[in-house]
Amino acid sequence: MKTYDITLDISAELPIWPGHEGLVLQRFEKIEDGSVANVSRVAMGVHTGTHVDAPYHFVKDGKTVETLSLKILVGRAYVIHLKDDVGVVTPQVLEAAGIPPRTRRVLIRTRNSKQWVKGYKPFAEDYVGLDKAAADYLVKRGVKLVGVDYLSVAPFAEPAPTHQALLKAGVIIVEGLNLSQVSQGRYNFVCLPLKLVGSDGAPARAILMGV
Repeated sequence: MKTYDITLDISAELPIWPGHEGLVLQRFEKIEDGSVANVSRVAMGVHTGTHVDAPYHFVKDGKTVETLSLKILVGRAYVIHLKDDVGVVTPQVLEAAGIPPRTRRVLIRTRNSKQWVKGYKPFAEDYVGLDKAAADYLVKRGVKLVGVDYLSVAPFAEPAPTHQALLKAGVIIVEGLNLSQVSQGRYNFVCLPLKLVGSDGAPARAILMGV
């Protein structure tokens, strides 16, 4: 069984949401300066790179990230490939993708995945996202986790409606997946966000296991 690391490398070159602060990784104890060990501190937004959105991100009294169910974050997932000419994911696009019945975790690979090949590129406002109707479609189908291959599940111009439709329904959102090397099909999925108490999201390590 092959393991695919679908987590983005966190570095200073990683694109971030406009207006957010990027990664700061600083060693404050250094062996070369006489310390017994190298010790670093890190500062970054909880929605940096590959990360999980908890309901509290867009829902005033929603659940925070440490309460999210591992039963949803770990299990069988289906990866779908969408054509490069898809600019916005709609219910019609999802219907045509052939998501198998009773699928509870859907990971969506679009042309966004090209952004993660051969080094990082600047933030692209024209990334492919899901409109609210697509979010409603997935909720109606009983999907409990949606993963996407850019830094937001929603189109850049309208972030709130899609997030709210999913998060109010208890759907976990995983953003910033690198699906560039993953074929369409079923996999075992593991996504473990940092257990940050009271947070609206958290960086995560995500992997797929399959043929």
